[in-house]
Order: sequence, then C-alpha cells, then structure tokens
Amino acid sequence: MSEKPIVPINCFFQGCYNPAYEEEIQKGKEKCFRYNQLSPNDREAQHEILKDLLGNMGKETYITPPFWCDYGYNISVGDYFYSNHGMIITDGARVSFGDNVFVAPNCCFTTAEHAIDPEMRKAGVEIAKPITVGNNVWIGAGAIILAGVEIGDNSVIGAGSVVTKSIPANVVAVGVPCRVLRDITDADKTSYPTYVPNREEVL
Repeated sequence: MSEKPIVPINCFFQGCYNPAYEEEIQKGKEKCFRYNQLSPNDREAQHEILKDLLGNMGKETYITPPFWCDYGYNISVGDYFYSNHGMIITDGARVSFGDNVFVAPNCCFTTAEHAIDPEMRKAGVEIAKPITVGNNVWIGAGAIILAGVEIGDNSVIGAGSVVTKSIPANVVAVGVPCRVLRDITDADKTSYPTYVPNREEVL
C-alpha cells in the first residue's frame, strides 16, 4: 500500500492540481458516495464504511447522509458523535471532535485556505490549519467552522454562525463573525419545561 501524502500544517503548499493529493481525495469521495447511497436502515454497512473512511471513530457514532469529506483519514470523532444531514468536512488538516458532540444539519468544517494573492491562488497554493471541537459541544444548523478554530468543551454555536476565531469552553456563541454571547450557567438547567422521559405523555 502506498504511503498517504502528508499535508503541511500552517504553511503554504502546492495543494491544488497536485496529483498525489487529488488521488487521495478521490478515494475519500468514492467512500462518501458509497455511504450516501446506502439505505438508512443498513446501519451495519454504514458503520463499516465510516470505520474505513475516518481516521478514528468512537463508539455509537452516527453521521446522517449525505456526508462529504476530502481524505477522511484526517477526521477523528469521539464517542457518541452525531451529525444531522449535510455535513461537509474539507480535511486537508486534522479535524477532531470530542465525545458527545452534536452537529445540526448543513454544517461545514473547512481546514483549507487559498492564498489571498491572485497569482499564488491561481498557481494552486493553499494552507491547511486544524480544527478542534471539544467534548459536549452543540453546533447549530448551517454553521461554518473555519481553518484553525478550536471550540472549547460544553459550548454551543448558534445556527448560521461563521466561526473565524477560537471559542472558549462553557459559552453560547453566535453570529457572523461568531462571538461569545454569554456563559452557560446553572440557570440553563432550569430554563426548560419539566423533563418528560415518555414522549407519549406530552402528545
């Protein structure tokens, strides 16, 4: 088996139009394509493709199709990871998710940045920066997480946010660009109606 090409981190490299990278990306997209064609009831086949595609996969991981990534092996997910429909990860650099992470529909995690200079950009020069999402994080629908961002444990990212800079732990952050709105406190435990474990009791 040939060695996987190593993408340089936090420095410019010849990413676009590079046959070595393009070949690996095609392999990743082929696996995504097969995953997206499966019946939603075929959990065993879904699990096997994800296990082959991702670099690391914790227990009870589920990604609702459609799901697209580049390489796949640069993605690490912890235990009890759940993503709703339409997640996209451009994993030129490592993308790491902790345990108990919820990702709402149509979220995008992109580690790649093209050069600002038009001549460098035209030549295919880009940079890759890792993304890290901590434990117990909830990312709202349509959020975009950009290269180099770290999101701390327990935080919530509001729907439609564009996260351009790192977000600390234990906060609610929203907006374009995403900014901290407030801390998560004990008051949030009592801000909902009484918990009813049996759904039929409230219907």
